[in-house]
Amino acid sequence: MKYFLTGATGFLGGKLAQILRNEGHEVVALVRTPSKATALKNLGVTIAQGDVTDKESMRAPMQGCDGVFHVAGWYKLGKRNHAEGWNINVQGTRNVLELMQELGIPKGVYTSTLAINSDTHGAVPDESFHFKGQHISEYDRTKAAAHDVANEFIAKGLPLVVLMPGLIYGPDGTSLSDDALRLFLKKQLPMIPTQSAYCWAHVDDVARAHLLGMEKATPGSTYIVAGPVHTLTDAMSMASDITGIRKPLFVPPVLLKITAFFSALVENMIPLPEMYSSEALRVQAGVTYLGNNAKARRELGYQPRSLREGLAETLAYEQAKMKKS
Repeated sequence: MKYFLTGATGFLGGKLAQILRNEGHEVVALVRTPSKATALKNLGVTIAQGDVTDKESMRAPMQGCDGVFHVAGWYKLGKRNHAEGWNINVQGTRNVLELMQELGIPKGVYTSTLAINSDTHGAVPDESFHFKGQHISEYDRTKAAAHDVANEFIAKGLPLVVLMPGLIYGPDGTSLSDDALRLFLKKQLPMIPTQSAYCWAHVDDVARAHLLGMEKATPGSTYIVAGPVHTLTDAMSMASDITGIRKPLFVPPVLLKITAFFSALVENMIPLPEMYSSEALRVQAGVTYLGNNAKARRELGYQPRSLREGLAETLAYEQAKMKKS
């Protein structure tokens, strides 16, 4: 099969490209800067220069493909200018789906996120849940709007499957949780909040779920492809058990909320590191981004690994990498 893929230079997209090539599929990857796509070229991926915000740049490379994986997304925290988030997550999704419809592509898989439901306050909802409150971050807000765009096209008959991952981690991960793990290994992570909980899925498992979605899912369906539920303190306790490194101090989330308040005052004058921006602190302060993956397990055969297994592999990789540097 020949697949068109956005976001291939990213963490999840890169792993998906690798899996697709290993399965013998032809992959056409949309890349803004081809010089940064050496790893993809080495996999035998066809590189097409373009951008999801430029609809016409995708027309020729998407033509004749058997399916589309739209993985590309903007996920920055603490940015003052939110226009890029809207342009990539919302308008970019509209561009991809419009072209898919115009070109008559047989099937597509769109990568949404559990973050569209914001803080679930400990509840573990399924795919039928629809959040109607105010989102914590601009990422949550724009991905929720993009999810609505996907549903809009599904209602028009577009053969699209929507997947909702939770927290994605793994070797060379790019999220705040991956940064926290690397700081932990360096013994530079002083504290973490209690109560914060996520659905932890290894990147390999989420990438594999995308292929399952393309091959098995009924067009028009939505699946939560998140991992097992664990608090951040659970994860760090496991990391400590695995490595023997002392775990960081566990603090009540109110401390991060207070820090977020003062960060909001300071960041208007002085740029702060992403991890310490008011927005990043808010999404860590005792929040729960949770979802039930039972439907994906039952209908797609999705089988995410345990957090302990995934952490052991990830931490071993990151430790070996640190020794080489």
